[in-house]
Amino acid sequence: MKTEQITPFTGLEITDVDLTSVDLDGASGAELQALLVQHKVLVFRDQHIAREDHKRFARSFGEIHIHPSKRNGLNKEDPELFIVNTPADAPWSNGEAWHSDVSSEEIPPAISLLYVSKIPDNGGGDTAFANMNRIFTELSPAMQKFLLNKTAYHDGEIDLANYGIRLREGETYPKATHPVVIAHPVSGEPVLFVNGCFVSHIVELSRWESDVILKGLYQFTATNMRAQCRVKWRPGTLVVWDNRAVQHQAIRDYAGFARYGERVSVMDGMRPVAWQADL
Repeated sequence: MKTEQITPFTGLEITDVDLTSVDLDGASGAELQALLVQHKVLVFRDQHIAREDHKRFARSFGEIHIHPSKRNGLNKEDPELFIVNTPADAPWSNGEAWHSDVSSEEIPPAISLLYVSKIPDNGGGDTAFANMNRIFTELSPAMQKFLLNKTAYHDGEIDLANYGIRLREGETYPKATHPVVIAHPVSGEPVLFVNGCFVSHIVELSRWESDVILKGLYQFTATNMRAQCRVKWRPGTLVVWDNRAVQHQAIRDYAGFARYGERVSVMDGMRPVAWQADL
């Protein structure tokens, strides 16, 4: 298999590999997992995979995560798939703001795998990724120290409200408290783990203090191009990202055109834990 870095810090494109036949339980599977930890985002081109191939590949990384919209009955489609369907007349698309997938879960998805089969005819619909280890390490030592031992409250209903969705009686959406800076469970790297889609506030601060800090962190994430990579979709592209290490944003520059993809996410069974360091 051939590889090419997308940026020095984030993203790797892999070619000359057929994911329907690769030995995921052997050396190839271990190599792909190591590359994901190192590069955070893997891009596979020209893949012609069925849903079961998609799920099989996902299971090589962990147990399939069932999205809360499937658990509470909001969405009754295949529970192991999250459909990313944007019709041409849609007023919005999923994931337009920077986020990590379902960070409001007690155990958030570790890895997500999105397969896009329909791209907008105008060439839009890219996805941007931000390396949250790089974001954290570029903060001043004083800010890094301030954020340690802080926790953030993640509320899934915030994301629903952004799309004008309200839960019916008896329906629930996950809420959880996680460290603001987590330790990546494999690399041990510090990762800034707050995002505007799910985080309500930093628990240890007053609301206005929390709002100021979070707004600054979100702006730094959105504007720091050194920590980002951008993936242009083609039909048959599968992108795998480490949800414990990156945030992503679906770029909505294709109003009037359709886009369709299917995502499978997996869990590693571990709650996020705080990163500790002597600063």
